[in-house]
Amino acid sequence: MTEFKSFGAFAKHLLRTAVIGEEVSHHITAEGAKIIQRDAQAKLGVYQEAVGPFPEWAELADSTKADRVAQGFTENDPLRRSGGLAESIEVHALGNDAVVGSQDPVALWQEEGTTQGGAPHIPPRPFLGPAAFGAKRPIGVMAANTMVAWIAGKGWLRPAKLIE
Repeated sequence: MTEFKSFGAFAKHLLRTAVIGEEVSHHITAEGAKIIQRDAQAKLGVYQEAVGPFPEWAELADSTKADRVAQGFTENDPLRRSGGLAESIEVHALGNDAVVGSQDPVALWQEEGTTQGGAPHIPPRPFLGPAAFGAKRPIGVMAANTMVAWIAGKGWLRPAKLIE
């Protein structure tokens, strides 16, 4: 922990800290978005249980399993074939705002499900929403460690894990 020899030295430290406040805040936002991105990518290929307002994933239809095998893929890894969907998940961060998503229309169809003739066609298999929902604690921990390091004046870009 940094020790200050006077209130003036402490005040100078606080001024130096304040100057980079926006940079630190953006860093926390961007790193938080990356946590969501990695978790969303990890959900692909593994059946997911319900979390928060998001439903559990339905079993793949027998016709889908047969089609996967016919195309040379494993039978039962939902939303994972070539890896293209996972690679399509992007992060865009500007200031204190970030977006984690995909421009691949398959992502929207899987996230929300589809209907055909008014009946469900593809059941929802959300992965972006649940990733964001589940990222609250890891993002909070990362933000807390970053803030402590920033205020202490110690390597906030790669802070020590004071909180797990």
